[in-house]
Amino acid sequence: MLRVHSIVFCVVLISARLCAVPKAHVVALGRSTVISWRTDGEDKPVTLKLRALLVDGRTKEFTVGQAHDVTERTFVVQRIYKLNDSLPQESGPSRWRWQLGGWLLVDRTSGKIRQITLPEFDPDLSSVSWFRDYAAYCGISDNGQKVLALIVQLGRRKPLLRKGIGETKGSLCFPPEWERNPVRASFELNPDQKLIFAVNSRAIEAIEEDDDDSGSE
Repeated sequence: MLRVHSIVFCVVLISARLCAVPKAHVVALGRSTVISWRTDGEDKPVTLKLRALLVDGRTKEFTVGQAHDVTERTFVVQRIYKLNDSLPQESGPSRWRWQLGGWLLVDRTSGKIRQITLPEFDPDLSSVSWFRDYAAYCGISDNGQKVLALIVQLGRRKPLLRKGIGETKGSLCFPPEWERNPVRASFELNPDQKLIFAVNSRAIEAIEEDDDDSGSE
C-alpha cells in the first residue's frame, strides 16, 4: 500500500511540474498579399504588401512593411486593419477599406501582442526608422501645422526628442537614417535641410541644425 501511494505521489508531482511549464507559442508572419490602397483625398492608389500575423496558426492581426527585431524574443511591425467605410444612408453590404494603424510589439515566446504608443505618429504620413529599441520618425503636431522630429525609446513614456523642424505645407520628410557608432539619427526635411541628433545615455544632443529652423522644442 505504501508503494502504491508513493507511485501516485510521484505521478501527481510530475503532472504538476508539467502543467507549470509555460506553453510554447508559434508566432509567424504569413505570405505577402498585394492590395490597392489610397489615403483620403488621393485619387491615385498605391500598392501595399500585407501579411497576416499568426499565433499558433491563427490570424491575430494584419501587418504591412518590414518587421524589426528588437531582441531575440521580440519584434515590432506596423498594423493595418479593415475599417467600415459605409455611409449611414447607404444600404446593402458594408463597405470596407484598409486603414494603416500604429505599431505592434510582438513577443515570440508568449505570443503576446500589444500596441506601441508613438506620440504624434501619423499612420498615413510618418515613416518610422528603427534601430535597436529606438524609433525615429517625423510626426505631425496636434493642430496639423508643424512637422516634428521624434525619437522614442521602447519602455519610456516621453519621447527622447520632440522638436519642430518645419511647417507641414510644402514640406517633405524623408525616413530618418541611423548611424551606429556614435549612435545618431539624421532627419532630412528637404534636400537642403538636414538635422543630426546624437543619442547618448538616453539623452539627445543636436549635432547639426539649420539656422533657419523655426520649430520649437
